[in-house]
Amino acid sequence: MTSPLFKTDIDSMEQRYRANLINSLSGFKPAVLLGTSDGTTHNVAIISSVVHIGANPPLLGMIMRPHTVQRDSLGNIKKSGFYTLNHVSTDWIDKAHQTSARYAPDESEFDAVGLTPFFSETFSAPFVKESEVKIGLKVAQHFTLINDTEMIIGEIQELHISEDYIASDGFVDIEGLKSACISGLDSYHATSRLAQFAYAKPGIALKTK
Repeated sequence: MTSPLFKTDIDSMEQRYRANLINSLSGFKPAVLLGTSDGTTHNVAIISSVVHIGANPPLLGMIMRPHTVQRDSLGNIKKSGFYTLNHVSTDWIDKAHQTSARYAPDESEFDAVGLTPFFSETFSAPFVKESEVKIGLKVAQHFTLINDTEMIIGEIQELHISEDYIASDGFVDIEGLKSACISGLDSYHATSRLAQFAYAKPGIALKTK
């Protein structure tokens, strides 16, 4: 039987060890590239904090680290109010992870890592051309949390995805699309579906789809 770790134990850990440990506890998270622009330089950055907020209106949230140092993506979002979220494919996780490097503000991560910015006719922020799921969002709410991280809630304005991967009930086959996920800070994974269940109701045997 293992001994529990208490808050005093966690507080006394070396900083990087503690960051790796706590980041791993939330399990698998979506690997997503955040696309923004200041009007001249187009930025793209890997994030793993996207969460579903609601479907009507269609809202997604994400957590951004404190703006205590230069954060180009967050600054661009605050300035323009628009950004994109793009699924990372298992085929190019190396390029996606490289966007976490600290490039100069006037250097585009798109160019640095070999990804391609794509603009639709109706949206100002850059999508990632190579991504199979591209989501354009407008800031709906923005606030600071208890630890000075910032939460951005965006309302979906447009969605680029092949209808071949959308089921008749609206379910998106992210496994078929080869969308990657992240555990911890730097471990990337492919997914494998175990089951898909029908809507659960009390007293009725659970059925698989």
